[in-house]
Amino acid sequence: MFTGIVQGVATVLAIEVKPGLHTLTLQLPSGFDAELAIGASVACDGVCLSVTERPAPDQACFDVMAQTLSLTTLGNLGVGSQLNVERAAKEGAEVGGHPLSGHVDISGHITELRRPENNHVLRVTLPAPWMRYVFAKGYVGVNGCSLTVAECHRAADGSGWFEVWLIPETLRMTTFGAKQVGDALHIEIDRSTQVVVDTVREAVAEKLGPLLPLLEELARERGIAWEAGLLK
Repeated sequence: MFTGIVQGVATVLAIEVKPGLHTLTLQLPSGFDAELAIGASVACDGVCLSVTERPAPDQACFDVMAQTLSLTTLGNLGVGSQLNVERAAKEGAEVGGHPLSGHVDISGHITELRRPENNHVLRVTLPAPWMRYVFAKGYVGVNGCSLTVAECHRAADGSGWFEVWLIPETLRMTTFGAKQVGDALHIEIDRSTQVVVDTVREAVAEKLGPLLPLLEELARERGIAWEAGLLK
């Protein structure tokens, strides 16, 4: 488990490409590797990877399998690319963010970037159905960083966008300051939110299932955007 509090930025030193597997060698932040053992878990841009080798101090190797390469942006990395990194949380550690598993749900894309004084705002779009789990003032994991959603919007088709505001300290400790419009970001939704939303949706669908066609017709007659409601 991770807390979503990024501990620094790692740099890709080398990539060994094999059929269905990439091995990444990362230069880690100074002091990050204290007691870092083979097999330890490290969140790399929010993706949980296991240490496979320690070639030198402040360095570690990680194998990225084919499925992970297909679901994330890790397959697009090059030498010199940078990633947010966090060690696995220890028992009793302070959770300054929110619990993250390191299992990416979907990639979002930056569609707007604003820089008001002393702030940095990212607007990130998500495809359906993932926006149903994102709420203003709720949590979301973005490239391994626990962030609070400032605003969000859901479209009729179930897609939408959310915005996060980043303080100077977050920019200093992460790669977000270098991100541009169009860049992809790893998104991990809050699991407790997902459980609540899915449970309520299933309960409503079970109780109202036979009435749904009638309710949809009534909503259309009254000009109500039913598609943007709970069951979408």
